Amino acid sequence: MGRVTATRPDLWHHYGRSRADTDRDIPASFCWLWGQDTGPGPEVLGPVSGAYVADLGAGAARHAAHLAVRHPVARIDAVDASPGQTAMALDLFGQVPRLQIVGADVVAHLHAAHASYDVLYSVFGAVDFTDPRELLPTARGALSPGGRLVFSTLAHFLSGHVAEASVAPRQIAAKTQDGEAAWMPRWVLQELVWVKLLDEAGFSDISIETWPAGKGPRAAATLLVSARRPA
Repeated sequence: MGRVTATRPDLWHHYGRSRADTDRDIPASFCWLWGQDTGPGPEVLGPVSGAYVADLGAGAARHAAHLAVRHPVARIDAVDASPGQTAMALDLFGQVPRLQIVGADVVAHLHAAHASYDVLYSVFGAVDFTDPRELLPTARGALSPGGRLVFSTLAHFLSGHVAEASVAPRQIAAKTQDGEAAWMPRWVLQELVWVKLLDEAGFSDISIETWPAGKGPRAAATLLVSARRPA
């Protein structure tokens, strides 16, 4: 779901694999929040009838499959750099109409998609795991005038530590396809930092809502962020 290239190990290979063995259904709902059990749904994206949409860091493409089947999008591209996640998405939802599974570096894909999308979104996906100083300007360029970027991201680290007050990632634990311990960067930033980054990237109508954590040992509050490319 982050930026994984062919020269790097696939640190997302194992993510969601056990669920894919037992749950192959297109989700009945679309949830933005960390707990994936409550809160707003796809209406946050705004009107999607006839829209060209991309899920950035789509993983197994469950959110994208829901939109493709239950909402009148023209097409949705589920973009992910992880070969393991892309293969899993193709196995689960490769035959879903209007859904295109794209195995690609998200920034490279957006660079090649100048003004092509009406809506871009990320649910704890590529926005969390890609340097926002690189991703956000590229996302703006890939949106058509008036297009929207919407993403959910952690309001604080899962450890309980507060979000960063600067554009600095923290290394979090991961593992390679072979099961070896590894680390990957994750950007967990304070609300004002996100606003500044989006403004510098050329977005307008920036809105951020904080949704409280649910229950459980790994519960976390969510920032739900939306912004628009000026028309």
